[in-house]
Amino acid sequence: MNTSELVKTQHLERKAIIYIRQSSTHQVLTNQESLRLQYALKQRAMDLGWHEKSIEIIDSDLGLTGSTAEGRQGFKDLIAKVTLGQAGIVLSYEVTRLSRNCSDWYPLLDVCGIRNCLIGDRDGIYDPGTPNGRLLLGLKGQISEMELHTLKGRLTAGLVNKAKRGELVLKLPAGFIRDKQERVFKDPNLEVQSRIQLIFDLFLKLKSASQVLRHFNQQELTIPRTDQFGEILWKRPTHAAICTILKNPMYAGSYVYGRTRATPKMGSIKNSMQKAIPPQEWKVRIDNKYPAYISLECYEQIQAMLRDNHAEYIHNQTRGVPRPGKALLHGIVYCGECGHKMMVQYKKSTRYLCNTLRRTHAEPVCQFIPADPIDDTVVTAFFEALSPVEIDIYAKAMSDKYKQNEGMNRSKLQQIERLRYQARLAERQFNQVDPDNRLVAAELERRWESALGEFKQAEMNFAHESQTKALPSLISQKIKNAFQNIGQKMPEIWQQNLISQEQKKSLLRSLIDKIVIHRVTRDNIKTRIIWKGGDTTTIQIPITVGSFQELSFSNEMEQLIIDLSQANKTDQEIADQLTTKGFRSPMKQHVLPSTVKTIRLKHRILQKQHQSHPRRIKGSLTLVEISKRINVSQHWIYDRINNGKIVVDKIQTEKYKNPMYLFPDTEETIKLFLDLKNGILDNLNFLGEYQYA
Repeated sequence: MNTSELVKTQHLERKAIIYIRQSSTHQVLTNQESLRLQYALKQRAMDLGWHEKSIEIIDSDLGLTGSTAEGRQGFKDLIAKVTLGQAGIVLSYEVTRLSRNCSDWYPLLDVCGIRNCLIGDRDGIYDPGTPNGRLLLGLKGQISEMELHTLKGRLTAGLVNKAKRGELVLKLPAGFIRDKQERVFKDPNLEVQSRIQLIFDLFLKLKSASQVLRHFNQQELTIPRTDQFGEILWKRPTHAAICTILKNPMYAGSYVYGRTRATPKMGSIKNSMQKAIPPQEWKVRIDNKYPAYISLECYEQIQAMLRDNHAEYIHNQTRGVPRPGKALLHGIVYCGECGHKMMVQYKKSTRYLCNTLRRTHAEPVCQFIPADPIDDTVVTAFFEALSPVEIDIYAKAMSDKYKQNEGMNRSKLQQIERLRYQARLAERQFNQVDPDNRLVAAELERRWESALGEFKQAEMNFAHESQTKALPSLISQKIKNAFQNIGQKMPEIWQQNLISQEQKKSLLRSLIDKIVIHRVTRDNIKTRIIWKGGDTTTIQIPITVGSFQELSFSNEMEQLIIDLSQANKTDQEIADQLTTKGFRSPMKQHVLPSTVKTIRLKHRILQKQHQSHPRRIKGSLTLVEISKRINVSQHWIYDRINNGKIVVDKIQTEKYKNPMYLFPDTEETIKLFLDLKNGILDNLNFLGEYQYA
């Protein structure tokens, strides 16, 4: 029976589409009455006038949320049928079944309005092509979307309120267990406790999660992880697993809720992804709630080290972990011109480069400075600051080494004990099986052999390492002496390469917070060392340049060379005197005699009569004299001789060994060259009598 005047013959000629959806699998299993009401819409369609064969039910989206169209194949099929004009009406128990997102809801209304398809729910029938129908359906869509956020906010508020009391049950990481009274304790497995504690101890010693991972792999140690049921699994360590343990505040005894935030993720069925947020934005944090593996101060120190190790030079301005590169100050050098962190460039030579403004604003490079003189000066200042230290770190180093070896041996022994237990357990399971049940017996025997092999291998490796490990007493006296009075011996240790490049950088960072460098002049770098604690040291560092004129004191030095040369001082004496006064050559930190000689000859100051004086031939002009008379370069004349515009032969003279180009010493010769220069003549011929064209 047709109960709506909106249903026309043209609608009845097409299909009636019934869309059925439940939001979750749990609702599909438990909310059976709601499911029956949705399937009962078939009778509603028949009452509206549709034949049973013209009714199609789409229920492929059961257990999927309506907050997005991603992953809902049934909803996409519904839109396709409406678009193709196959549907006369779309029936749903309520519009929230179709969509809870307006961005999906309104396109459906547009398509239905264009294709003259009705939409119906338990309240009535609507025509999306009419203003009234679109208004009512639009309001219902907006209410359904708002209802979703209201329900989510109500549930979240309850969780947050319970978390603020510390009563919300959170998943525990490896190393913790929860009893029947919901109380949290450390895992009673001593190996689990020891292995987690070892991760924190090694990180505080090695300063890097990657170094901790490398150390675990070298020692063939596994780490405890939990499965989805909270059971302990021993797995090979990964960098992500090490960082997860180091970043988890539960190991510092803190109860934390809201460490991540859901952010939209396009192109996925799960329309959000969890992203870690800063600690100051955590919703709930209750300290001293759980038994702690480390103190809160230690936890904050570890987080600061992890942030600093992350090499975000441009955005976060972090230092990054020390690496084996040649530049000793990478990560702590700042530009004195713009204030940004400088990067290292290994191209032909090591340089500190400030290219932040070029990256962000396409401006020229701010400044680039050779790294070697900066590194050498800072290292010297570091030694001076360290020289008053008179401590004997040999005993402390050996004590730390003993503790580290003791902790590592304890972890290996605990791992061997666990493997021994697993082998015995596999043996007992094999002995308890019926021998006639060969399929089960064969599998248990294989497990026993595998567990026994792992146990034997771990035991052999531990015994081999115990025999081959060098004892501290075997350390040479030379190394012992090097570690005594470390403040005075550090330069010697540094030069003998007893420590690696990474260790050198770590030592510099232990006293130095940052270095600010600024090129004051072409040959002078102003360097400010900012020490831990805030003290500063400012040093002027001279650097090499390509030419004498690039020296900031070139004019003063040139005048002194002229004065001293005219006072009959030798080049070596002048160089020594200028070096004493603080002058230097462009490529050296002292004045070279060759630099003095170059400047002296430039001003025609000769120490010997035969040295660097112009050659003169009576009655003739040399090529050099011609070039000066007509004010052109010597190359200009040589070029025209080579291309034939000036025809002249070289003449051998008695006074000079080598032949040379000679021209008549007359005013006519000068006039001819001037005419050639001005373009009046095209060529000159000085063979025989003067001829020119």
